[in-house]
Amino acid sequence: MASIFSSLISMFSGGGSKSGASPSAVSADPKPYGDCTIYPEPMKEGAQYRLAGRITKTVGDQVLTRSFIRADLFSTADEAVEFTIRKAEQIIDQNGASLFADGAAQRQV
Repeated sequence: MASIFSSLISMFSGGGSKSGASPSAVSADPKPYGDCTIYPEPMKEGAQYRLAGRITKTVGDQVLTRSFIRADLFSTADEAVEFTIRKAEQIIDQNGASLFADGAAQRQV
């Protein structure tokens, strides 16, 4: 049981890959959505890609960022990018103004 927890902690702290580097992110063009910008950044994990990305919004002269990582895995980078954009749009639609209401420069959602 303890080995499962240490493996999970190692994976989320960046020590999960054999080279010591964190999983590589796929580069994709940002997509405007409402008053936000979506940055799809799926992470390569073995032969699959994990859904991950950022949502940013400029408030005054400050850029606020909301990052997200989900459990969903995809077999191609293009499919992961497509679903990352759809998930980000869903996060924006469901949270509305409260997504950035706390004024924090960065946080996970």
